[in-house]
Amino acid sequence: MSDDAGSAGRTRTREIRLVSRPDGWPTPENFELAVVELPDPREGQVLVQNLFMSVDPYMRGRMNDVKAYNPPFELGKALEGRAIGRVVESRSPDLAAGDLVLHGYGWRERAILDASEARKVEEIPGVSLSAYLGVLGMPGLTAYVGLLDIAAFKEGEAVFVSGAAGAVGSLVGQLARLRGASRVVGSAGSDEKVAHLTGELGFDAAFNYRNGPVHEQLAKAAPDGIDVYFDNVGGEHLEAAIGALRRYGRVAMCGSISAYNATGPVPGPRNLSRAVGERLTLRGFIVTDHAARRPDMIAEVGEGLREGKITFEETVVDGLENAPTAFIDMLRGANVGKMIVRLAP
Repeated sequence: MSDDAGSAGRTRTREIRLVSRPDGWPTPENFELAVVELPDPREGQVLVQNLFMSVDPYMRGRMNDVKAYNPPFELGKALEGRAIGRVVESRSPDLAAGDLVLHGYGWRERAILDASEARKVEEIPGVSLSAYLGVLGMPGLTAYVGLLDIAAFKEGEAVFVSGAAGAVGSLVGQLARLRGASRVVGSAGSDEKVAHLTGELGFDAAFNYRNGPVHEQLAKAAPDGIDVYFDNVGGEHLEAAIGALRRYGRVAMCGSISAYNATGPVPGPRNLSRAVGERLTLRGFIVTDHAARRPDMIAEVGEGLREGKITFEETVVDGLENAPTAFIDMLRGANVGKMIVRLAP
């Protein structure tokens, strides 16, 4: 366990490794739970006890041995991802024992890292620390930048969000509503999630994409068309959105989870030529290019949380050993809101 002492007094901890590359959908056999001994922190380093870790769709792409915006995970080594934890031991003047920090060494219970790789955060009364992995973290910044900067949303416009019950999509819809959207529409993968969107989150309309063709359901939910599409899914959703966009409509291309586990080429939208006649803009983005916007996001979303105008949901799974299952379940849409793994009480 993470608090056991190894040889020569070293800290023993557990980590999840990638031992084989998935062919299609990941399976538990692609992962391994390993016990390792950590060295003592060197000058400028800290030892962190992780409290929560994140599992996110982009991690699926890093499991393939292909060149992308992030390097692929290495076989036989611990996976990586966002985590929040408490400093146990510090050899840096910038951080002290007891500090809460956000960093990129998830998928393990304890981690040694350079202090420069950690960002100190403060507890927010009444808000779980795990919010820094969701609504106040990378998913929150993704939603904020994608809607406001990439899609250039303006008051009075109609917005469609795919994967709207997830960590990113749920905030996109709420931000659009608070900033004066004329209509906010979302898609999700179950009737329960649809009810959550139109109930707690205040979407004007939502539909279960499993209940029929997306283009037909979108036409009913947004009969006058849309101005902005926030794309988390790709595939059929993207094609339907292109068909529904009004002139000068914009698409923020965040992800295409419908194709992440495909084993062969995935067809593109068949109506892409419509982008010419309707002067549409389709723009992809990677959130790490927009870190300068984090203070603006935290200020606006944090205020919304304090005032009760923004809510967030989490699906919490306990135990590092259950992280692979949580990841696979997230890819299959089993979560409402952010999928979180709790590593310590």
